[in-house]
Amino acid sequence: MDNQGRQELQRSLNLKDVLALAFGTMIGWGWIMLAGSWVGNGGSVGAMIAFGLGGLMAIFVGLTYAELTPALPLSGGELVFSYRAMGYNASWFTGWMITLAYLGVAAWEGPALANAINFLFAGVLPTGGTLWTIQGSDVTVTFLVIAILGAIVMTVINYRGAKASAVFQTVATVAMAIGGISFAVCGTATGSIEHFIPLFTDGKGFVAVMLAVPAMFVGFDVIPQAAEEMNIPLGKIGKVMIIAICMAAFWYCLMIFAVAISTPGDVLAGFNNDPAAVPVANCFAWCMGNPVFGKLMIIAAMCGILTSWNGFVVGASRVLFSMARAKMLPSAFAKVHPKYGSPVAAVLLVGLFTVLSPLLGRGALVWLVDAAAFGTVVAYFMVSLSFFILRKKEPDLERPFYTKAGPVVGVGALLVSLFFFWLYLPGLGSPSPLTGIEWGLCGGWIVLGIIFFIANKASKNGKVPKEETEYLMFGNTYKRF
Repeated sequence: MDNQGRQELQRSLNLKDVLALAFGTMIGWGWIMLAGSWVGNGGSVGAMIAFGLGGLMAIFVGLTYAELTPALPLSGGELVFSYRAMGYNASWFTGWMITLAYLGVAAWEGPALANAINFLFAGVLPTGGTLWTIQGSDVTVTFLVIAILGAIVMTVINYRGAKASAVFQTVATVAMAIGGISFAVCGTATGSIEHFIPLFTDGKGFVAVMLAVPAMFVGFDVIPQAAEEMNIPLGKIGKVMIIAICMAAFWYCLMIFAVAISTPGDVLAGFNNDPAAVPVANCFAWCMGNPVFGKLMIIAAMCGILTSWNGFVVGASRVLFSMARAKMLPSAFAKVHPKYGSPVAAVLLVGLFTVLSPLLGRGALVWLVDAAAFGTVVAYFMVSLSFFILRKKEPDLERPFYTKAGPVVGVGALLVSLFFFWLYLPGLGSPSPLTGIEWGLCGGWIVLGIIFFIANKASKNGKVPKEETEYLMFGNTYKRF
């Protein structure tokens, strides 16, 4: 803490750590399961164009983050930006929604790890018996043991501080990259340009690929959460964020290319239609003529699960820490470990959530992921709006990374956020609206937030002077008064 008692996090992350955090969080596990369907739905070139456009849309939003993060390099990211632009209430709402986003995705990673290990040891690993069934999904002993042990390990890593988390992130990201690049090289060497046909399908197929794009780029927004822990020049933070988005777009296009060139269309269709298949791994095994290569691909992709999981634990715990530090939540969650420099109570709370979430089974957790996507879109909109407001409200705020053509970028970011928002709304022609259960989760989270907000306002936290909140949110360096 500083000499006035404000809890602060240790600056321990270097440039490599930050890049691995953003890129590894974005990539995750989805590509190994879905890249085959992207090629099948959109065609080889059509799918790559869809992800190129997706990267461009993400850059519009990313540029608003890139300017605001080094201008206000404080843990909490969206929470801090929206407070500066729109005040306490908007900030509380934004922080609460981005917490939903991070917790929802983190909750899914344990079951994803269990699924990956089951694929890896299919027919060998015993189930241990079925404990219960939710939404047609059996919750087995083995599934729970793997998912819960994974959650405990990720919690321990994050408990030991940002640097321990960053080292883990870097190693896992490199391992995943080696696997993916090996597939691309081998697939190109053994494949044929004839496999690229069809280059395009139809509009419906292209839209089906575009629907997957928003979820595939979520993760670069973790960088602002760890901004307070970065030991790099402020001007480089924004550049790293944009570089990470471009790297993610390149990665997805590379995997689409590798799938398309390595595997004939009829063989790929068989993988896509087989619920027991892992399409990218199956493609690697097919082009090399040996199932061992498929297993190696799954191991590499499992590293993507871990990098994504680690990144979202970092994100969720830092938002909770920042809300608590600003007296928006109980102060216990603002405590920092004296040795490791981690927000221990916030990390443990997120860890508890990820330990308990596998009890819902694989199927039910899809609801949390979809609700998380909605929370992310809300946060994107609030940050884009904050970007606009702060350009007008604080034109003299020092911006180490200044986004050129600010009005164009701001409008583009708002339109991208609204487009993503439309994807989830029912009754407006959306191709992929949230279901009633998923809206129930979003609504329930908002109602829970309202209850906490009212309770916090009624407690002694609600009587903190505005000047103190300003100091707790921004510290002496960035406070306005």
